[in-house]
Amino acid sequence: MAIEIIRARPEHAVRLTQIAHSAKSYWGYPARWIELWRDQLTITGVYVEGHEVYAAVDDEGVILGFYALNGSGDKLSLDHLWVQPASFGAGVGRALFHHAAARAAELRTKEIEIESDPHAEGFYHKMGAETVGEVTYKLEGQPRCLPLMSYKVPQVKAADQSPT
Repeated sequence: MAIEIIRARPEHAVRLTQIAHSAKSYWGYPARWIELWRDQLTITGVYVEGHEVYAAVDDEGVILGFYALNGSGDKLSLDHLWVQPASFGAGVGRALFHHAAARAAELRTKEIEIESDPHAEGFYHKMGAETVGEVTYKLEGQPRCLPLMSYKVPQVKAADQSPT
C-alpha cells in the first residue's frame, strides 16, 4: 500500500474527527472519558484552515491518519497525530511523523513539543523524541499525567537543503 501525505482541507474535518475518536477509543478508555475529550478530539474546518494539518491517504484516496502542527517560531506543538486503528503497524504514523518533522524544518522550527498520550510515548521515542517532563491535569477528580516530549528538528542549510 502506497501512502501519500497531502494538505488536509476543511471538508476533511469530519473524517479527521472520526479517526481521532476511533484511535483514542482503541486504547480502551471509558466512553465517558472519550466524551470528556470530545472537544479536543473534534477537528473543525476552521481548525484545518488555520493550522498545518496534513493527512495520509492510500491509493484510493482514503484518509488513514493525520497530524497537525500549531504555533510559530522556534517551537511548534504537535497538536494531533492520529492513525485509524485498522492501519496501526502499516507505517502510517511513521510517515506522518517524518512529514511533520520535515515540515517543521521547512518552517525553520528548532523543536516540536508533544503532549503525548501514555500509550503513544514509545512510538515518539522510536521517532527520536525525548521525554522532558509531564503535564498533569484532573480527570474525574483524579490526577492524570501525560508525558511531555520534545523532538529536536534537524536544521537544513539554505543553500543545499541538506540536514546540518
